[in-house]
Amino acid sequence: MTADSRATDRALPVAEPFRIRRAALRLIRLDGRAFAAMIGLNALAAGAGLVGPWLLGRIIDEVRAGGGVAAVDRLALTILGFAVAQLLLVRYAGYIGHRFGERTLARIREQFADRALALPAAAVERAGTGDLMTRGTTDVAAVGATLRDAGPEVLVAGVQALFILGAVFLLNPLLGTCGVLGLLGIWFAARWYLRRALTAYLAEGAANSELAEQLAATAAGARTVEALGLQQRRVAACRKGIEKCRSARTRTLFLRSVLFPAVDISYVIPVAGVLLIGGVLHDQGAISVGAVVASALYLRQLSQPLDVILQQMEQLQSSSASFARVEGLGTAAQAPQAASCAPADDRIEVAGVRYAYDDGGDVLHGVDLTVRPGERLVIVGPSGAGKTTLGRLLAGMDTPRTGSVTVGRVPVAGLDPDRLRRHVVLVTQEHHVFLGTVRENLRIASAGATDAELHAALAAVGAEWADELPNGLDTDLGHGGHRPDGARAQQLALARVVLADPHTLILDEATALLDPRTARHTERALAAVLEGRTVIAIAHRLQSAHDADRVAVMEDGRITELGAHDDLVAAGGAYAALWTSWHGERQASS
Repeated sequence: MTADSRATDRALPVAEPFRIRRAALRLIRLDGRAFAAMIGLNALAAGAGLVGPWLLGRIIDEVRAGGGVAAVDRLALTILGFAVAQLLLVRYAGYIGHRFGERTLARIREQFADRALALPAAAVERAGTGDLMTRGTTDVAAVGATLRDAGPEVLVAGVQALFILGAVFLLNPLLGTCGVLGLLGIWFAARWYLRRALTAYLAEGAANSELAEQLAATAAGARTVEALGLQQRRVAACRKGIEKCRSARTRTLFLRSVLFPAVDISYVIPVAGVLLIGGVLHDQGAISVGAVVASALYLRQLSQPLDVILQQMEQLQSSSASFARVEGLGTAAQAPQAASCAPADDRIEVAGVRYAYDDGGDVLHGVDLTVRPGERLVIVGPSGAGKTTLGRLLAGMDTPRTGSVTVGRVPVAGLDPDRLRRHVVLVTQEHHVFLGTVRENLRIASAGATDAELHAALAAVGAEWADELPNGLDTDLGHGGHRPDGARAQQLALARVVLADPHTLILDEATALLDPRTARHTERALAAVLEGRTVIAIAHRLQSAHDADRVAVMEDGRITELGAHDDLVAAGGAYAALWTSWHGERQASS
């Protein structure tokens, strides 16, 4: 499997055409009255625009017939009146269209946020934050631009084009047929373009996402890259991504460079054909000069709406690709779940689990483990033993290659995100402080929590420093406000866990950034607050293991020892060696 195919497998899905059409129709139905009003006003505006060329033909025939100035003035004033009416109708239709577009864009943004939060964590990690970020910014913005500008403009232009062609057929069916046949060049050029454009724009969007991921990873790991001397390798990877973007964009530019010249030439053909055939018909007395002039003006006028449609075709194709990527998020968020019922209890069972990363060798080898409700289990072992991998499987973030991980006899990875978070929460060394106040950061876990509950959660994790902030719970965090260091940010994350009050808590070195004394205090406070809950701790500090109900020792992807602390020490095995080593280092450091 090539690198490109692996990247494709990891990427978030793209919606199929029928899903895009269904999503677009659903958005229209949600604001159907505004959409219908926009269509009606545009139709009236297009009808008003047809009056001018027809009356101009009447003026020509009136002059040829020796009509007076008064008749000509009357027709000219009528043209002016319809032009003003068209201006007002177009303006109001545009106003309604922009309001429709903004409301629809707001729905898309809200839906995107909901779907992003509902995504399985494993899907986000496989795809990378660059892909999700590009869909939420560039792609959503492209869809918004279409809804606000390109969509209404194309709709107006389409109605105008249909009305203009209808007017030419009403004047003379033969001239109308001539005009339509003259436009076949545009039809062939547009068909050639549309058959290639969507694929090309999807490739461009994927290349942009891949480049964004490369740049984000390089920026986030800049110090590591510098420390390990990986600058040239990262530069080469970024250049490869830039070249892929350039190639994809060149492809879409080539498609446009073929389309637009072909269209420009096609505009001249129907006008010339109508004038030639109209001249012949006039010589035979079958049509008046005014009708020929009006038909030619109509076809010349047709170039304006067709120009709008063709010029916006690029935006439409680009936004169609963007909409497919935005809607693809719903495909990932609504992936079929393996579990259709709620867990019977909080008992966690791991049976015959094997797991491998990215087609590599297994890092877990037939792991079996049962965690009883309310138990405190600590998993210890050397680095690379598979502790974190097992924690991710227990939290439902990954699915085992073989075997099963269940809670209450229901597969953990098959639970929907909301139900999963009520049963199992994984807390790692990674943490995030959101822009907003301390209160807003905490209420992410429990929207209805009172201030007393927020203070209690902070106290439970030793975050008394929050009371000393200038505005207490109303203190802004992040840019322009208080910037908590890594230890305080980790305490905020643990306070959110206290407020979430899950049935099972998995701590993967969750207190690693705290100093040993604070970490010990925090762990004991958490144990008191979470009394009766299941706590699975992955730890290097073996003091946590001393207080646990049971200790699991992992070596080379297997659980080699399992039992109470005292029993494992007495057994004299791997855990006893780890305990002796850690205890000796602790005494030496003190």
